[in-house]
Amino acid sequence: MATALFIKRSDIVKNTALNANVDTDKFIQFIALAQEIHVQNYLGTDLYDKISADIIAGTLSGDYLSLVNDYIQPMLIHFAMIEYLPFAAYSISNGGVFKHNSENSSLASKDEIDFLIQKERDYAEYYAQRFIDYMSFNAPSKFSEYYSNNNEDIYPDKDTGFHGWQL
Repeated sequence: MATALFIKRSDIVKNTALNANVDTDKFIQFIALAQEIHVQNYLGTDLYDKISADIIAGTLSGDYLSLVNDYIQPMLIHFAMIEYLPFAAYSISNGGVFKHNSENSSLASKDEIDFLIQKERDYAEYYAQRFIDYMSFNAPSKFSEYYSNNNEDIYPDKDTGFHGWQL
């Protein structure tokens, strides 16, 4: 089954620090990766497939459209940035792996990149928790696919983040 992206280029540019001059080819795969790994983890297979099919068919509407616009897109935007930031300074081509360096600027340190990733993770987890809270009140009546997963399907994760090790 083909999968549609749940956000557009303009969504990530408008809602993050990503510069509008960044070539779409540099980050589009990270949107797809974040959607497949993180968003599907919270939606579960059946709801994820339903929304994807509706986007492809051009029939996303009503409660599903509101769910995507108000809860899923904000979550995906920040999960995509988490995936993109570690690779933003690099290009891979026939000649090898290259790190970009501008004459008028300096490269961010690993600690600075880690800080940015953590900030994006905080935002993503905030929106993921909003999604989980919304679904806990609305899923049974509005989104039956949220509970219809079976066998090898991904069941929706109802917890955000890693809360550390407990000994």
